[in-house]
Amino acid sequence: MTFQTTARAPETARRNGLLHSGSRIVPEEVPIAFSYGGSSHAVMMATPDDLEDFAVGFSLTEGIITERTEIAAIEIVEGEQGIDVQVSLVDDVADRLRARRRSMAGPVGCGLCGIESIEQAVRPVPDVSASPLTLSHADIVRAVSLLNEAQPLHRETRAVHGAGFYLPARGLLAVREDVGRHNALDKLCGAVIDAGENGRNGAVAVTSRLSVEMVQKAAILGSPVLIAISAPTALAIRTAEEAGMTLVALVRGEDFEIFTHPHRISPGSIADVA
Repeated sequence: MTFQTTARAPETARRNGLLHSGSRIVPEEVPIAFSYGGSSHAVMMATPDDLEDFAVGFSLTEGIITERTEIAAIEIVEGEQGIDVQVSLVDDVADRLRARRRSMAGPVGCGLCGIESIEQAVRPVPDVSASPLTLSHADIVRAVSLLNEAQPLHRETRAVHGAGFYLPARGLLAVREDVGRHNALDKLCGAVIDAGENGRNGAVAVTSRLSVEMVQKAAILGSPVLIAISAPTALAIRTAEEAGMTLVALVRGEDFEIFTHPHRISPGSIADVA
């Protein structure tokens, strides 16, 4: 079976005071299991698309790998109820993961996958302050504008999140979508790594709020700027400050708010946006 990313659902809509029967395209969400060395590691509800990118990005942001070459193979196995993404690691990395599993007190779950303690949930993030990246005000506006234009699944359903990687000289290198904001960012991380791009050279833009996990994932990718259309949490701000990351949020048209490390954002001219 091949899992689809959307389905058509019957609906009764109220328009101009009247009820109309019709249908609407809605996104599918499917259980996606990640297995390493034949052992299940985590299961997420996700959009069944860009799963190899998802596997690479999830493996990176969960600390299972540090670079793409540590994954030997990825196999996508569809079942009746969901999809098993089977990841084969190179020998030394597989050994490291087995040792990590033996030290865990119990099975892992979704959300903050593979952690064993509260301390790991708010673990230190990589320092991205050494990146030379700077953006103009026009870059901020352009990144979000391009991201909004590059989400076909969201245009069709109005119900998924998007994440994009923006390079000032090239625009958006990649965009990934998913019903889960963390999943969309993991998929983007995988796409950036597979493209051979260094995360420190670009900014991550997302359509969701900025929780601490989004800051952690962007920092692990190496990106020094995280842009969002919604607001950050207090912990996300503190974590970004510690990591040397610039948080730009609440982007609305030509307006936005910078919460941390504003030195990377130069005034420029909004009129430069094309």
